[in-house]
Amino acid sequence: MIYGVDILSFHDVLEICKTPNKAKLNKAAKEQILKSQKNVRKIVESDRCVYGINTGFGPLCDTKISADETALLQYNLIISHAVGVGKPIDKELSKIMMIAKVHALSKGFSGVSLEVIERMILMLEKDIIPVVPEQGSVGASGDLAPLAHLVLPLLGLGKVWVGDEIFPTAEILEKNNLLPLSLGPKEGLGLINGTQFILAHAIKGLEKFEYLLDLADMTAAMSLEAYRGSASPFKKELHEIRPFEGSKKVAARMLKFLKGSENLQAHEDCERVQDPYSMRCVPQVHGASRNAFEHLKMMAETELNSVTDNPIVLSAEESISGGNFHGQLMALPLDYATLAAAELGNISDRRSYLLLEGKYGLPRLLTESSGLNSGFMIPQYTSAALVTENKTLCFPASADSIPTSLGQEDHVSMGSISGRKFNQVLGNLVNILAVELMFAAQGLEFRRPAKCSKIIEENFAILRSKVTKLEDDRLIGEDMLAIAELINERKFVVN
Repeated sequence: MIYGVDILSFHDVLEICKTPNKAKLNKAAKEQILKSQKNVRKIVESDRCVYGINTGFGPLCDTKISADETALLQYNLIISHAVGVGKPIDKELSKIMMIAKVHALSKGFSGVSLEVIERMILMLEKDIIPVVPEQGSVGASGDLAPLAHLVLPLLGLGKVWVGDEIFPTAEILEKNNLLPLSLGPKEGLGLINGTQFILAHAIKGLEKFEYLLDLADMTAAMSLEAYRGSASPFKKELHEIRPFEGSKKVAARMLKFLKGSENLQAHEDCERVQDPYSMRCVPQVHGASRNAFEHLKMMAETELNSVTDNPIVLSAEESISGGNFHGQLMALPLDYATLAAAELGNISDRRSYLLLEGKYGLPRLLTESSGLNSGFMIPQYTSAALVTENKTLCFPASADSIPTSLGQEDHVSMGSISGRKFNQVLGNLVNILAVELMFAAQGLEFRRPAKCSKIIEENFAILRSKVTKLEDDRLIGEDMLAIAELINERKFVVN
């Protein structure tokens, strides 16, 4: 993969994250970078006043800076903007930020030198990853504070991850015989202007969301097996006359998961007319969430292959001070995806509740000795609490805007908060689905000797390899954590 030249997918970025030397700069990319840097230097030598190259920043855009002061201007920009607070984001998120930033800068419209970009690539390859705080970006003028922290190590400042530990940058540079860099005109601004913090959270979230969408379908199928519900709501004919891509895909997957089920055969002659919505409407609800995933994927991959700093240097004669740094284009789909992920948990909790009611041959609370034993009563409380927490996280951050920079930046996206909330909801969703899987597996115990479909039996065995059938009360909180670990390690077969 070639930085600045190839069109990267979010999967490509995650692959580079694992194996950084899979992405390189080729001759064409280097020529783009050098040409852009040359254009900036020509602007500096001219008498023209160009924002961020020979002027101050934000409300100081009218203040002219001399050629002799440009290096100090860029240095001051970085250190003054590194004001993030909160815990460090995951190391992987910092790596994704670096990869996305290198790719954008390598397109040759930012005026950042080849030396700076090559240093960032070297840091990725040596696993020297900047420590970035999680809070401080309003998502317009780019993710200024997080990106300032991301590039502090180029100046020998800040802290870096090496392995799982955090060290002062100066110590690690010395250990690797590397000197701090001195930034030229426009370089500081090119480095900290952009949406890479928002984008990194979108990419990381997409990776998790993709698996959880698949897992939610399989989990729903396992619950339907335990409930002995009907597969007729998943028939192709029903979804062809309301042909949303997400619901068509989920319906087909449900039929695949339920093929050959002896439990569903038992439903054919029962007196039930129809199942509750949480069973019957899986294609429509899960499908709507899939549509949101596809929208976010499209938007994130467009953003990944875009130039999002400011000003954009088109030539030595023309630079444009615009708004490509504004995070609204990502904030809205991230808020939409957050709602979509929360809904997967909402309907999952309802299926869990159905399995506890003691209907259609299942014992109340999924235990044969309730009273003395609480059975699975309380895990549903946990699920309900997480569902409600997710609901509170669904308030769209993009609906808010607080003016900054003395009113120069009078509308901001808050997309960084959208990205963080999206990943929080996904983390809660893991535990909600773990509860449903635990209940569904217990329910299947009361349907024996009837067999499930092959793929459900396979997943039942995976779950039972860590969690045994509940006979009497025990520390089932540990069972929930064990199932959540199986989910996080992607042990379940979902396709």
